[in-house]
Amino acid sequence: MSSTSRRHRRTACTGLALTLPLAALAGCGGGSGGGDASAAAGSGKGTISVWAHQGQASEDGALQQAVKSFNSSQSKIKVELKLIPGNDYTKTITATDASKLPDVMEFDGPTMANFVYNKKLAPIDSYVSAKTMDNATPAGKAQGELDGKHYGLGMYDSGLGVYGNKKLLDAAGVKYPTGLSDDWTATQFTAALKALKPKDSDGKVLDLQENSGYANEWGTYGFAPIVWSAGGSLLENGKAAGALDTPAVVSAMKTFQSWKSYTDPNTDGNAFAKSRVALSWVGHWMYPAYSKALGDDLVVLPLPDFGNGPKTGQGSWAWGIGAGSKNGKAAGAFLDYLLDDTNVTAMTTANGAPPATRSALAKSPLYKQGGPLQLFADQLAKPCGDSDITKSCVAVTRPITAGYPTVTAKFSDALNSVYGGADPKNALAKASRAIDQDFSDNAGYKIP
Repeated sequence: MSSTSRRHRRTACTGLALTLPLAALAGCGGGSGGGDASAAAGSGKGTISVWAHQGQASEDGALQQAVKSFNSSQSKIKVELKLIPGNDYTKTITATDASKLPDVMEFDGPTMANFVYNKKLAPIDSYVSAKTMDNATPAGKAQGELDGKHYGLGMYDSGLGVYGNKKLLDAAGVKYPTGLSDDWTATQFTAALKALKPKDSDGKVLDLQENSGYANEWGTYGFAPIVWSAGGSLLENGKAAGALDTPAVVSAMKTFQSWKSYTDPNTDGNAFAKSRVALSWVGHWMYPAYSKALGDDLVVLPLPDFGNGPKTGQGSWAWGIGAGSKNGKAAGAFLDYLLDDTNVTAMTTANGAPPATRSALAKSPLYKQGGPLQLFADQLAKPCGDSDITKSCVAVTRPITAGYPTVTAKFSDALNSVYGGADPKNALAKASRAIDQDFSDNAGYKIP
């Protein structure tokens, strides 16, 4: 990620900056297909190249220190790190021939399947140690798995919630959840908005990060949980029709649409921090600013339940091995080092994200049991993957498909239209048809 809190809001903090890169991916996804690609084992010695996105300064520093420490900890392998500006990163990988990609490369989670489809990522199972794989959180592991093989593991994850201003909620007599066990229904959430409105000078009591726009990856990441919580899905068995446009999803989107009258446009990005609103629907990345602004008045709540249980998005940047690598053993050794407690803790301290390893998550001051962001850890401890979205799971992985660029583009466009007043039934049906037509045109983006 870049260096500003604005980018945190727009990109779900650690890796959801996909709008332009995904548009670029959509144009390249249909032609390559044609099976798995494997990295050569190599000698496990020598120099390996590593590419990463250039994020905020603290993240860059943590990664640079990890590389420096790895190089000085042994003499067999030397890592050469290249940082590429975040806004250009995914486009750079997309435009680079697989043979010219690095031994180790970072990638944004939802782009994984497209890179596998285009033979740019290799399975890491043979090169990453069993200890490293076992220490990955279930949600983190789910993001990097395709057809029973793992192509990536992350240092950190992500999550969504509703931040509340306890003082304003109490003044309006609004009762709110204390965790996943007593989540509020969508009806209760709407009732809370109605109760808060008379106590507010302009009646705008909710922040939905409208300033970030919805026809982009924030639209999908931030509000696909409504679809999942209503019992629907962005994609099911390679089809959007019958999953995205069900009556239950249409009804849920009508409810979402009704919240606009309660929503502060948040043009300055400070609607919640300045106590103009009592509730803010956003992710873990806003905790530092919100905690500083509200102190003990800050409460962290799950998203509302539309019938299939509360849901959250998850997933972020991950690390994999380039399919053209000639030294998979050395690449795996570096990944083992990068994903240890020291480096994961340094990175998540730098960016505030939930650790994507079991051991670091359990020790995190923010996310451990009793920590102020325990809710996010509790959500990630109940992963759904991308297809088995039951009432009992919470953290849903965005569809793992090479056609994800089309899925997110069409859904976010529909969401934006609905928020602007379009009929939800028509908007979702139109998006479903467009997604299904694209998948039909590209043979379902299947990897032989």
